[in-house]
Amino acid sequence: MGVSVTRMNPANPVDQPLEEPVANPDESNFGDILQQFELQQTAPVESQPVEGGVLKGTIAAINDDSIFIDLGGKSEGVLLKSAFVNGLPDMQVGDLIQVSVTGRTEEGTLELSPLKVERPKDWSELQAAFEDKRNIGGRVVEAVKGGLRVEVAGSRAFMPASRSGTRDAIELAKLVGQEIECRIINLDTVKEDVVVDRRVILEEEAAKNKEAAFLLLQEGSVVKGKVRSVTDFGAFLDLGGVDGLLHVTDMSWHRVGKPSDVVTIGDELEVKILKINKNSKKVSLGLKQLIPDPWAAAADQFKVGDRFTGTVARLTDFGAFVELTPGVDGLVHVSEMSWAKKVRKPSDMVNVGDQVEVVILDFKPADKKIQLSLKQTLGDPFGEAVKKYPVGSIVEAPITSIQAFGAFVDLGDGVDGMIHIGDMVNEKRIDHPKDVVKVAEVVRAIVLEVDQDRRRIRLGLKQLQPTKTDDFIGEHNVGDTLTARVADVRSNLLKVEVAEGVLGECRLAEEKKDEAAPGKKSSGGGGSVDVSALTAMLTAKWKEGKGGEPAPKTTNTIKIGQVRSFRITNLDVAAKKITLELIG
Repeated sequence: MGVSVTRMNPANPVDQPLEEPVANPDESNFGDILQQFELQQTAPVESQPVEGGVLKGTIAAINDDSIFIDLGGKSEGVLLKSAFVNGLPDMQVGDLIQVSVTGRTEEGTLELSPLKVERPKDWSELQAAFEDKRNIGGRVVEAVKGGLRVEVAGSRAFMPASRSGTRDAIELAKLVGQEIECRIINLDTVKEDVVVDRRVILEEEAAKNKEAAFLLLQEGSVVKGKVRSVTDFGAFLDLGGVDGLLHVTDMSWHRVGKPSDVVTIGDELEVKILKINKNSKKVSLGLKQLIPDPWAAAADQFKVGDRFTGTVARLTDFGAFVELTPGVDGLVHVSEMSWAKKVRKPSDMVNVGDQVEVVILDFKPADKKIQLSLKQTLGDPFGEAVKKYPVGSIVEAPITSIQAFGAFVDLGDGVDGMIHIGDMVNEKRIDHPKDVVKVAEVVRAIVLEVDQDRRRIRLGLKQLQPTKTDDFIGEHNVGDTLTARVADVRSNLLKVEVAEGVLGECRLAEEKKDEAAPGKKSSGGGGSVDVSALTAMLTAKWKEGKGGEPAPKTTNTIKIGQVRSFRITNLDVAAKKITLELIG
């Protein structure tokens, strides 16, 4: 695209361009005659130029920002230097220049614009431009159904709205009266039908500008861009003809709910180019990369065991994320939310935006992970329960749940006690705990065991229930004699059934071993002694009742099922134990 500027010969009149003299009119073709006619009709000496018309004038003066054009016939126009988008051509006072009229100033001076492309003068030039696919200049004269009428070479061409390069009817209407650059896409000489396209030129120029702008971009550089659109996953920025994607994860170091919370259409941002894909022409941008990563300083700021107050940033099925400082958040798992109850949903304990105090349980700055706890800030109620319920103490509490293996009792402050099915009743077997207890029933139990490592307190019901042994002990005293059946014989220990379902223990005295084997003589100061004879003599004396104590009963002479006489030697209420001695 060029600007038509003709350098004048000082020897010639001002209004005559330096060009070859026209030959005999008979030798001139019809196109030249038509061109001269159009120029005469365009700017007659006494007529006023019309808006959109193409004129040829002489440069009368040039200042810092404007060029003044003498159009003849007492008409003058002003051409801004800024109108030359591709650079100011070489021109000086006295040169001829082709311009088009775009309007008038308040003072009545014509506003001009440079003629940027050739304007065919006749059908032969239209045909040549069509065949060569060259761009031509034209003037939009009116809007019609489906598009616009464009004046080219004295004819009115049709430009479909879809090929105008506009986005809506308002932009389409603004083209009326403007000089445009277009390309002929259909030419019917017979029907004098011309169809032009402006969109293809705009697309080609945009592609060229985009390619040039793309080549200037470099990874790692910081550029300015304007937000063109905002989506659910990020925002697209115009980097001067090239689009770049600012993903939501690269908008801020802290979690962004949606991109529209950070940017809006029209915002001008300074961003960093993170990656350029030359094949797909995609550019990835970052906004947070222009500020320090808060995790870099977190290693010196946070320590395991420290307490911090943070803001609940978001909730998940498994816990809540608490922002400790902008861009640094940690996870409070549901298991670390309460001592008092089992939390099924984080929303049962906290809401987004809540200010909470937490304790740091674990910190891995390299992985950008912090484990937090809410319940640790409140103290562990299990420690208090251990002090309150030592082994042997009695508790009264409601049943909270029943399982196949036992029942759980609420001891308060989120501490549970467990009653195993085997510790529920005495002297009989049950199939299920629900046969003995029910949910919400208050029971009286004894603490059997406290396991601090497993955080478990084991309780018993049957240990507080009276048994047949308890009844027997309550009805007898030490020294009482009774007749009982031998239930079991083990070495020198007898199990004795003293009453139905009540057992006692009787330990027999062990037999004394001979000091010397039979048939051997002992050596001593009194001479030799016949041991076998002595044994026989002692046995005879025992039978005659001349000995001191009765001979001990041995397990060889007592059998299961025998009924013998016993004396009570001890009654242990706590251990539920009855001790006996054999007397007959």
